[in-house]
Amino acid sequence: MSNDNGRVRQMWHLLEPLHAVVYFAPQVFEEAASLGYGTGERWPSYFALRAAPLGTPGCRQVASAFYSFSPRTVAAHIPAAWDVAAPAKVIDARTRGVDRAYRALLGARTDSPEVAEAAALARRAAEAAPTEGRPLAAANAGLPWPREPHLVLWQAATILREHRGDGHLAALLTADLDPVEALVSFAAIGAAPAHVFASRGWTEHEWAAARERLLVRGLLNADDSATDAGRALRAEIERRTDELAAAPWRTLGDQDTARLAELLGPVWLEVLGSGLLPRDTTLGIGKV
Repeated sequence: MSNDNGRVRQMWHLLEPLHAVVYFAPQVFEEAASLGYGTGERWPSYFALRAAPLGTPGCRQVASAFYSFSPRTVAAHIPAAWDVAAPAKVIDARTRGVDRAYRALLGARTDSPEVAEAAALARRAAEAAPTEGRPLAAANAGLPWPREPHLVLWQAATILREHRGDGHLAALLTADLDPVEALVSFAAIGAAPAHVFASRGWTEHEWAAARERLLVRGLLNADDSATDAGRALRAEIERRTDELAAAPWRTLGDQDTARLAELLGPVWLEVLGSGLLPRDTTLGIGKV
């Protein structure tokens, strides 16, 4: 693959919604509820579903791996999640939920040759993703592969998005941005309205303190917009994140990566067109 990371970012944009179905699909909520998780809001199932591949991690481990969430928010769900259901049962439930959700979203396309081809290519990329120093990618890569192509596609998308996410945290740490500063600086460049980040559970005092630290560093203006230096830092973080996410696509190669992008297009449109996913997210896809 060429040194241009545009394709790397494109693959993230295509695969992220395919993974995110697990956190919003009613079929997955139903499977989580059958285990005993509350589904009045998405967080009880979110923490269980995302953290289960790690085993039975405690609050500190999950807060570290998820990074942007307040430890208080994590502690409201972890480790209590494992008293509701063992991680192996959670993983089985999320597989059943994703199976049902994909079938509902994709219809006859679910069992098509195109989805099977996309799944095979995505699996090759996922299996090429290095997992050293990447706990969430490693945990998901260690799970058995399902047989059905649409579930292979979802698992590959999950490994690749967690691989990218783990690398993104490394880029944030290198930039000396703690979890709250990372959110404040991201909001400052217009990645999402500040209120979207309230889901991470930081108090107004903690947000204001992070804002002050960024002001002192010259990364934030008084009106909460990013300075030129702040924008440059965030651009470097995104560049570094893309760079750290490039290995799977270099291994897959330009031709097969382009073919995968072509195959994912219709699936991506089905997922986005469903209205299942929120318009504004903390990821800033399409805005940074």
